Amino acid sequence: MLFSSIPFIYYFLPCVLIAYFIVPFKLKNLVLLIFSLVFYSWGEPRYIFLMMFSIAIAFAEGLLIEKADGKKAKWVLAGSCTIHCALLIYYKYAGFFAENLNMLGFNIPLLKVALPIGISFYTFQILSYLVDVYRKDCKAQKNIISFGAYVSMFPQLIAGPIVRYIDIAKQLEHREHTIEKISLGIRRFILGLSKKVILANSLGELCSIFRMSSDGSVLYYWLYALAFVLQIYFDFSGYSDMAIGLGKIFGFDFTENFRYPYMSRSISEFWRRWHISLGSWFRDYIYIPLGGNKVKKGRWLINITIVWFLTGLWHGAAWNFVIWGLMFAVLLLIEKIGFSKVLEKHSIISHVYIIFMVLVSFVVFNATDMKEAVSYLSIMLTGNGLPLTSLEFFYYLKSYGIIIIIAIVGVGPWVSNIVEKLRKNENGRKLLNIAEPIVLIILLLVVSAYLINDSYNPFLYFRF
Repeated sequence: MLFSSIPFIYYFLPCVLIAYFIVPFKLKNLVLLIFSLVFYSWGEPRYIFLMMFSIAIAFAEGLLIEKADGKKAKWVLAGSCTIHCALLIYYKYAGFFAENLNMLGFNIPLLKVALPIGISFYTFQILSYLVDVYRKDCKAQKNIISFGAYVSMFPQLIAGPIVRYIDIAKQLEHREHTIEKISLGIRRFILGLSKKVILANSLGELCSIFRMSSDGSVLYYWLYALAFVLQIYFDFSGYSDMAIGLGKIFGFDFTENFRYPYMSRSISEFWRRWHISLGSWFRDYIYIPLGGNKVKKGRWLINITIVWFLTGLWHGAAWNFVIWGLMFAVLLLIEKIGFSKVLEKHSIISHVYIIFMVLVSFVVFNATDMKEAVSYLSIMLTGNGLPLTSLEFFYYLKSYGIIIIIAIVGVGPWVSNIVEKLRKNENGRKLLNIAEPIVLIILLLVVSAYLINDSYNPFLYFRF
């Protein structure tokens, strides 16, 4: 089931809200758990038992880690992490590893295992919980219903943000449900839904048209790269907005996942603004335990390579994702040895540099394989014998120009800044009090019209 679907918006969500708000607080986590399992089984009925198994075993592991002392706790943690990583590797990477080993002369049967939706996200949540219990940053959850609600909570189950137990532990036991918080949640959900349906889906159409096209020109390839970079931002940040909004409706405060990443002036800043929950997860549970940046340069290089290799691999079982991750490792290394000082001095150069690198890197990210990625980049950077422009380029630039302009404006903080300025004076607040509900209702109606006439529109990060 998709957030951006009529059944979810007008059937599933109202049922959840009615059940959630009529029961006493002690039953609210149970309601969330039940409806989250229904939500997950709607799209993955055969893998609901895998998630329930992961929840049950992680719950027991947390209690064992807390009770154990010293070295024994460390061994329990190691065994627990091995189990959950093994499940993730089997379902997500078994075919990838077998295929690559066979290229080296092995004869391993290729396993055709379907990827359980959201397994990368809920596995990372479980791992962070177990490590935090081991570090004594939090106490093990004693109520399996509350723990199950944490792992399976449908707002962020499928595509994040990756919510750490330590951040919502208190909210699982006590949280406030205020009109202000619920209204903020509804506003955030509708804005995220609009970003996904109106902008991301429209830009996705342009990307699909490009892939089916036999014509080509250099600028047409650049137009595709721009469309995809905008699409993935509005698709993923739109989902995060919806997840955060739903969280607020149910009384939770999830971490922000995007802070205008395309406004960054360096690669390191970009990754502090893009998919924040994933970046901070790798920082706190992989990079810092390896020594972080408080090590010699050679060791730091190894650390950064490991982190970005894993970051790329986390996104998918294919070499283009690995190369994509390692590209960022190289760019961070270049900044580390001095290029960051150049970027700090020249704001225009830094912005152009970031946009260029993001466009190039996400061509690799979205390629079906490395052969396609190299082909696309060759055309974009050298022309490769193709004309600079074509009739097709101008046609689609004209057809999607308005959407692209709106999207470009939307990646920056300009609209948000205007709204915040209006909130600072009485007349502005009065205007917003009238205009905001009207705009949100119009957006919901427009989105509903899109969805009634639209086909299946999954989020890009569902495949991760």
